[in-house]
Amino acid sequence: MYIKRYSMAAFALMALVGWYVYAYLTHETISIDLFGVPMPSTSIALLVLAPVFILYVGSVLHMAFYSMLANLKIRKTEKDYEKLFDSIIDAYLGKADRKHNFKTPTFELFGNLLDNSVVFPSKKIVLSADDDKSKKVNAALTTIEDIKNGEIVDLKAYSLSMDNELVVQNNRNMYKKGNITSEDILSRSNKYAESLCKEVYVDYVKNASVGAIDKYKKYLTKNALYVILSRVNANENTLEISNEAILTLLSALEFDMKDYLHIAYITSSGMIPEQRIKLFETLSNQNDEATDAYLFTLFDLEMLSPAYALLDISQPDEYLNFKAYRALKECNQQFSIELFI
Repeated sequence: MYIKRYSMAAFALMALVGWYVYAYLTHETISIDLFGVPMPSTSIALLVLAPVFILYVGSVLHMAFYSMLANLKIRKTEKDYEKLFDSIIDAYLGKADRKHNFKTPTFELFGNLLDNSVVFPSKKIVLSADDDKSKKVNAALTTIEDIKNGEIVDLKAYSLSMDNELVVQNNRNMYKKGNITSEDILSRSNKYAESLCKEVYVDYVKNASVGAIDKYKKYLTKNALYVILSRVNANENTLEISNEAILTLLSALEFDMKDYLHIAYITSSGMIPEQRIKLFETLSNQNDEATDAYLFTLFDLEMLSPAYALLDISQPDEYLNFKAYRALKECNQQFSIELFI
């Protein structure tokens, strides 16, 4: 009930009661002593209205109190409703360490779920409501869609970390469009995600010098190493690099047998035989996983004596593919060693 309407009805009732008492019951007045102090004479009609008025005041205070509580609850709900939209936007953007404080249990439940979830729009969404909250969500969704489509977007308003996927993709878009170079990213690596630095390092080593490669070698990956080795004595972007430098690069990563074989295959097209043999001999002495690559190199260079000697001292169940290749060669069957790795 609205207090204004209630007051109008209450005053109308008091006026009606007062008029009835005064007009039909009595016109008399009475003097009352209050705590031994005589009060002025007062009409009995007014005295009848006193408890009614007190009841009215009490009921109004009661309604005002609970109305205030209801308004506070409504305000909390409205604020939580706005925070829920912020939580949805942060979930779409993939913000790290999200924490929104909700005041109402229902919104707190949904808010906690969103703050600990990663949400991806399955398709382009546009909220039709024309209010500020919907506009904010639409702006965020448009930003995500533009970045996915390879566009460059200003993300400063969202205060995202440099490791955020959207930030990484946005910087990747800038790199692909030529707005920034691999040198720009690597030289200011504190402003870019490590994953992006490793990506662009693969492109960077395609024509960088040995000194430049070593400068940013902390971003070395297997793919980058394969590019470096493919340049050794190549026809284009030739790179002269010593075995010591190659071994230093190799020591920064972990390789298995297949990785070493791949390295042996890459170096087979350009690296001079003496350097190849020395490199994989050193690697096989350091790590048994590189022995297959050493055998491949020996067979590829037709260095049969050291290859046979290595197979002769191996266990019966070791290097069976190379032993099969040796058996075929001894039978004058010519096959490419690449078929056996």
